Amino acid sequence: MKATARITAVAEAGRTRLVTLRSEPPLLVRRTGPRHAAGEVEVHLVGGAAGPLGGDRLRIEVTVGPGARLCVRTVAASLALPGPRWPERAGPRSPADTQSTLDIHATVAAGGSLRWLPEPLIAARGCDHVSRSLVDLESDASLTWREEVVCGRHGEDPGDASLHSTVRLGGRTLARQDLAVGPRACGWAGPAVLGGGRATGTLLVVDPLWTEKPPEAAVLGPGAARMPLAGGPAALAAAVGGDLREVRAALDRAFT
Repeated sequence: MKATARITAVAEAGRTRLVTLRSEPPLLVRRTGPRHAAGEVEVHLVGGAAGPLGGDRLRIEVTVGPGARLCVRTVAASLALPGPRWPERAGPRSPADTQSTLDIHATVAAGGSLRWLPEPLIAARGCDHVSRSLVDLESDASLTWREEVVCGRHGEDPGDASLHSTVRLGGRTLARQDLAVGPRACGWAGPAVLGGGRATGTLLVVDPLWTEKPPEAAVLGPGAARMPLAGGPAALAAAVGGDLREVRAALDRAFT
């Protein structure tokens, strides 16, 4: 299945207005709730079908104009699943037949703000999923970007999942992260990666008000830390834990 969702937010008369809200199953976009006091508009991505399934090609495009404020959430976790059984008579399968992909491209103009706060990706047994995120920020833009992965459902070994994310500020790379878990990822459960944890997550915050002094490095608890970034007014929190609740709790207190 191929599907694309597009969201465009612009600022008009001191308020944020959604000028594009386009979606295709299984990526359904819905505006939810009232505007926030700061003028932020919130939308949720709703899963119109199971998945992502092996073979799916999904894409999300988000554009935040100058001075606009947008928050994007999901109503539930994304469950990456293997695709349907491949009939033997069809011959050997290619990666395009078995791998699901999600590409996210977000741009935030000067003075704009994007909060990307989805629920986690769950890598179910047998899945082969790749997520690629690219965020382009103009100077004076704000960003909150959360990514979380749970390795398998309860009592199940995970499938293969890899996440690649890049954030650029003013055309220069501010942060780049790559994570791979699952049976084909060498050493993913070892001490250099998850250390036996079943869940992991990161929270990246870019705030122009931190130009003079971003948050200092800090240990947030076992398996969790906050680190300032050298390339701009930004800091990254990362956490590993036995379950999502432990990871989310560490990320929630990183910038409070």
